[in-house]
Amino acid sequence: MTLPRRTLTDATADALRQRILDGLYPAGTPLRQEALAAELGVSRIPLREGLLRLEAEGLVTLLPHRGAVVAPLPIEEVTELFELRALLEADLARRAVPRLTAADDALLRSHALAFERVVAEGDSASWGEANRRLHFALYLPANRPRTLETLGRLHAQCDRYLRLQLVLTRGTSRAIREHRAILAAARARDAARTARLVREHILTAGAALTDALSRHRLSESA
Repeated sequence: MTLPRRTLTDATADALRQRILDGLYPAGTPLRQEALAAELGVSRIPLREGLLRLEAEGLVTLLPHRGAVVAPLPIEEVTELFELRALLEADLARRAVPRLTAADDALLRSHALAFERVVAEGDSASWGEANRRLHFALYLPANRPRTLETLGRLHAQCDRYLRLQLVLTRGTSRAIREHRAILAAARARDAARTARLVREHILTAGAALTDALSRHRLSESA
């Protein structure tokens, strides 16, 4: 499979990220650069840059003299990741809501419907990106580019967990209800309520996932 040209680094990182998030490369899998470069049709330089990008996102670990391996994201990290998201996203929501316009309301509705559509279609590979687009459309008016950049990395690290949470806890219906409540508060320009609902939405998902993963591990070891 030869990758289409955007930038080769972007395309390489995207292809590897998708395979990791889809579980094709489980935690601990060595990512052999020569074989990957040949398979993806790229040189070693964009491959190396793509791996560095995934390392920054927490999906890959680069080991001296051993190359790259898929990084584990243990259950113990779920609480921290989701608590960090809740802190950042509640603050962004509080700052963004007073700046929302009618055009922003329309965009948010469009992204909410897109999320509901991929859920209805059972397109689990698209759940994370559809969710990210909705959340970021809400926060963009806050005009906090550094915070959004940091949040983007957190979302990348949480993506596989988001999919697992929606699958293992059958959380799609709840996610849709909570998204609708958040957007209703935002349309009413109630910044405090929007921030509170965003915080609860994220922390509830993290807690549900921690519980589900713990039970899933127990069943696998039984």
